[in-house]
Amino acid sequence: MSAAGEPGLVVIGGSHAGHQVGIAARNAGYEKPITILSDEDAVPYQRPPLSKAYLMGKVEREALYFRPASFYPEHGIDLRLGVAATAFDNQTKTVTCADGTELPYEKLVIATGTRVRELPVPGADFKGVSYIRTLADIEAMMDGLDTVKNVVVIGGGFIGLEGAAALRTMGRTVTVVEMQDRLMARGVGETVSAFFAGHHREQGVDVMLSTGVESLAGEDGRVTGVNLSTGETVPADLVIVGIGVLPNQEIAEAAGVACDNGVLVDEYMQTSEPGVLAVGDVTRFSCRFMEGTVRLESVQNATDQARTAGATAARQDKPYDTAPWFWSDQFDLKLQMTGLTGGHDREIIRGDVKAGAFSVFYFKGDKWLGTDTVNQPTDHISSRRLLDAGYALSAEEAADAGVSLKELVKSVRKAAK
Repeated sequence: MSAAGEPGLVVIGGSHAGHQVGIAARNAGYEKPITILSDEDAVPYQRPPLSKAYLMGKVEREALYFRPASFYPEHGIDLRLGVAATAFDNQTKTVTCADGTELPYEKLVIATGTRVRELPVPGADFKGVSYIRTLADIEAMMDGLDTVKNVVVIGGGFIGLEGAAALRTMGRTVTVVEMQDRLMARGVGETVSAFFAGHHREQGVDVMLSTGVESLAGEDGRVTGVNLSTGETVPADLVIVGIGVLPNQEIAEAAGVACDNGVLVDEYMQTSEPGVLAVGDVTRFSCRFMEGTVRLESVQNATDQARTAGATAARQDKPYDTAPWFWSDQFDLKLQMTGLTGGHDREIIRGDVKAGAFSVFYFKGDKWLGTDTVNQPTDHISSRRLLDAGYALSAEEAADAGVSLKELVKSVRKAAK
């Protein structure tokens, strides 16, 4: 390790991607000081369990932590909790913190993630209106959960539906309100949307599609209901808002880093500013799995980009080129997705949709874009590996249940040797 006070690697953000960059850089042989600045007070933690196991009380707080607090100093990583970065200057190579202190750097990583998109209607500031983003959000929600009977979830995306499933399982009356005509419209196709809407309804969730929210009703500053575009008011002791997120790119923009609904990065996670990298949900990049650029909100993207950035910091070439994949657990269903399937014009289904065990292959013309699976983990893993390998799965292969995806993976790997 180098001498104290020597400029090293500074990571802005103690997120999934942010903490992983520090670990990846050290593992790649980076020997200078590594500092992670986190505006949260908690040791870096996993976010996916927040809306599921943690909300339901199935795991303890410490089980969320990626590493115990002692791990970081043991590996020469200075983890500074509750320390927000407010600006950086790439000419002087310094980061300014909220307490006025300045920190020198050799290389900088922007891992600022995203923030929730707030509900833009009257009453959104009532007590009892919650968001699912941080550990603090969930713990605040849990504090008053014993008195909650009626829950309204605004937004039928992954986070909202996971929260709806958890709270319904806990015995609450749950209503999901979605403006679009189907659930999870940004992430999955029509078959999967319809299946999950049906399953939530079977479990007792009231799913309201093509329905907007006009305002929230309340008494004494606390929410009591949700006023809908239909004229109906749904009772609510708790309102969970899940209407998307926005990238925290302001600190990058102020420093002159190129942004476009996310911080723009190349395949090595390098931004437009020399020595300044970015990782995770805040980044926008080009990839071979779609035309143009994309900003992904996923654990896979955060992890793999962080590994690339760590290697880049250690002067190793390890370009980011991984097939995107995602997952969502709702009730007894595991939804797993791989590829970027927006713009598809054809779905091919394997398995039994009614039984809740099936795979949907998406095509645009003759091009395979990716696969969604429900309780079919083997198809998911095989699809990921085929996409990574650049295999052009045909519609005929996808439609033929006798064609084993697992065997295709073996053949592709054998041919590559």
